[in-house]
Amino acid sequence: MINYALIGCGRIAANHIKAAMANRGELAIAAVCDIIPERMEAVLQACDPAETADTTVTAEPAEIKRYADYKEMLREVRPQFAAIATESGKHAQIALDCLEAGCHVLIEKPIALRTSDALGICQAARRKGLTVGVCHQNRFNPAIQQLRRAYETGRFGNITHATARILWNRNDEYYTKAPWRGTWAMDGGVMMNQCIHNIDLLQWMLGGEAESITAMTRRAMRKIEGEDFGAALVRFKNGAIGIIEGTACVYPKNLEETLSVFGERGTAVIGGLAVNRIQTWQFDQPSPQDAEVAALPTGDPVNVYGGGHTPLYADFIKALQTGTEPLITGEEGMRAMQLVLGAYKSQKEGQCVGMKELDFSTERMR
Repeated sequence: MINYALIGCGRIAANHIKAAMANRGELAIAAVCDIIPERMEAVLQACDPAETADTTVTAEPAEIKRYADYKEMLREVRPQFAAIATESGKHAQIALDCLEAGCHVLIEKPIALRTSDALGICQAARRKGLTVGVCHQNRFNPAIQQLRRAYETGRFGNITHATARILWNRNDEYYTKAPWRGTWAMDGGVMMNQCIHNIDLLQWMLGGEAESITAMTRRAMRKIEGEDFGAALVRFKNGAIGIIEGTACVYPKNLEETLSVFGERGTAVIGGLAVNRIQTWQFDQPSPQDAEVAALPTGDPVNVYGGGHTPLYADFIKALQTGTEPLITGEEGMRAMQLVLGAYKSQKEGQCVGMKELDFSTERMR
């Protein structure tokens, strides 16, 4: 059993605990940590063992230790694996402290808010022989897994371009409930907080190596420091073009998250609430894969977070057990973060920005 702890019990924390419980044949939930005690209790109460596939009980909520200080938790509990789900601006320091304590870390997106911090996390993990993963859980959506399979088997042929669109609503109450949201020090705007998941998918489907980015962002409606709308064009080293559109201002509620890939021999559009539903699937040559695609569920998940945390946890646990790398390593998590930071730098400087050795941070947007 791998000793597990969760640091940060905010909006996304229930997904982490439920994923840990769904994998509790491999994990022992030892502790949770948050500076607000009520959040810890709410997260633990939200866990219903009846919803998990594994009925082996490893810990009841009363047996799970609670901490307000994660450093104290690291000293006393000594977890082997910690998930970090705090404010984005705190990810880097907490990750470094966990690694220094000999603990593998799974970090909620984004891995950090500055390139130097993300590099520092990856370097520290290599130095300590530990594993870092980043929560881009939509890679595990069945529809996205099928899309990646089509990409890897060459069904698209030469890919000309792809588009990533997030058309969501985050009203003023969303930001006032948690004042760190939308700030340059702790978050960034819609591109860093919401769009980064789809940006990760975009770069994953276009070869992963971005060459340059041109972006425009604005604060149209929300009373935040960061942007509530952003658009960007990305040129990849293989020649493909990525198009990004993201907004938190759609009226009156979340509309869709869509990833579209266009190639010389195929077109695919994955839509739905959280890039979970195949809307278009057309290729010049039929394949047995097409029957699997046709059999995929067509409904939307309960919320925009989707159902990817549980398989993401399973993948990370397998990596720890086998000494291999998880699907989304720290370096992989850096790619999406760097594209967002490149977009911010492009907006600030009013010009196209090269991605090679990019050095930027959200705080430089002030």
